[in-house]
Amino acid sequence: CVEGIVTKVSLIRPKVVRSVHYCPNTRKVMERKYTDLTSFEAVPSGAAYPTKDEDGNLLETEYGLSVYKDHQTLTIQEMPEKAPAGQLPRSVDIVCDDDLVDRCKPGDRVQIVGSYRCLPGKRGGYTSGTFRTVLLANNISLLSKESNLDISREDIMLCKKLAKNNDIFELLSKSLAPSIHGHAYVKQAILCLLLGGVEKILPNGTRLRGDINVLLIGDPSVAKSQLLRYVLNTAPRAIPTTGRGSSGVGLTAAVTTDQETGERRLEAGAMVLADRGVVCIDEFDKMSDIDRTAIHEVMEQGRVTISKAGIHASLNARCSVLAAANPVYGRYDQYKTPMENIGLQDSLLSRFDLLFVMLDVIDSDVDQMISDHVVRMHRYRNPKEADGEPLSMGSSYADSLSFVSSSEEKKDTEVYEKYDALLHGKSRQRHEKILSVEFMRKYIHIAKCMKPKLGEQACEAIANEYSRLRSQEAVETDVARTQPITARTLETLIRLSTAHARARMSKSVTIDDAHA
Repeated sequence: CVEGIVTKVSLIRPKVVRSVHYCPNTRKVMERKYTDLTSFEAVPSGAAYPTKDEDGNLLETEYGLSVYKDHQTLTIQEMPEKAPAGQLPRSVDIVCDDDLVDRCKPGDRVQIVGSYRCLPGKRGGYTSGTFRTVLLANNISLLSKESNLDISREDIMLCKKLAKNNDIFELLSKSLAPSIHGHAYVKQAILCLLLGGVEKILPNGTRLRGDINVLLIGDPSVAKSQLLRYVLNTAPRAIPTTGRGSSGVGLTAAVTTDQETGERRLEAGAMVLADRGVVCIDEFDKMSDIDRTAIHEVMEQGRVTISKAGIHASLNARCSVLAAANPVYGRYDQYKTPMENIGLQDSLLSRFDLLFVMLDVIDSDVDQMISDHVVRMHRYRNPKEADGEPLSMGSSYADSLSFVSSSEEKKDTEVYEKYDALLHGKSRQRHEKILSVEFMRKYIHIAKCMKPKLGEQACEAIANEYSRLRSQEAVETDVARTQPITARTLETLIRLSTAHARARMSKSVTIDDAHA
């Protein structure tokens, strides 16, 4: 039994199982059965197709009486979250017959039960010493697109209890990347991206996306890449790529040639593999314009349409995009307009729900706090700890960290990171709570199951805010604009309100969510 993501799918071909032949001269009928190394029969038959009988009489094939079966090969690859770090994910070929063909498409997560076989590789008509291994499928079951976290009933009760806090949204955003100082609004935006809005499919088939896309633009060394790395650790399904290290077809889908048969196959790209997840694109400004236009359709429609080499297919790629980029001139130029600094087209910028310009401003007080925070992280943190892990309690300073020993506090230690006077210093007070990464994952997973509905007051507040933004853009012609205000902005406001309601685990979007 193997689990993985389908990366390549071949076309479906008929394979002969039994051929029936009629001889007009002798008026006899003969039949022949065919088996090969991918059949479950023990002995493979020859591949020769009879055209004459023993006496040399010509035979005619009766196609109506012959039996054929459907045949297809897939390639599945290890899931990114289960692949060993620093190694290439392993892949295996799957052979499907009869009713198992066309059960999955590239990007699907599957569990396959079958028998393991070795096939001799052929080179130049001779059998070489190397063997190719395949899996003959007996059963294919599709796994759900949502991640399979072990969530107990106690976890759900704990999350619901925590969701009743008034400041739950601030608590969750503070717990995102606690080792990075500041950037409160950016962390709140990333929290909205992880929670996401509600996808709507209208009766006529139109899809309104629920994924939130965020673009971070800023000077070097303002922790953009660290925030991306933290999302990779926290999101249930996230795939990292970089601007120069990925092409347009590598992000969407490519048509490749099969080495065995020479036929065309469809191969899924990063965004198709991250269906219902997050794609983190670092160095977004280093991508070429041709590659950047390839993701336009994915970001708005949530699918990839391919029409190449005789293959016409539409693959699902319902993923959120978190991109980080540097300004055009390397650093942000204060004397140029924001649009000149960003250097991206309006058509692409309007697809991003939120756009953040992160500046490296010289401020002695803030610099002192950041340096104090970073030095403490280096000095008092165990080098083997992962970023965001709950801190271990050292015996040398355990006296200063005494918790109130009540039953609720014992529960809290599993949920919250422990305060450490030496490690956190002035940057965090003792009464401030920070959620652990494991609990954050579970909370986000449970909150994503909620489907909040828009209330009447919330609709009114969102409509008023949208009309205010549009009129403001029309009036203030002399002010340097950043993001174009289009009808997509209205959908953005709805998605962000829904994500805020999800953070509270509410079943309806209230006016407070709309104002937030």
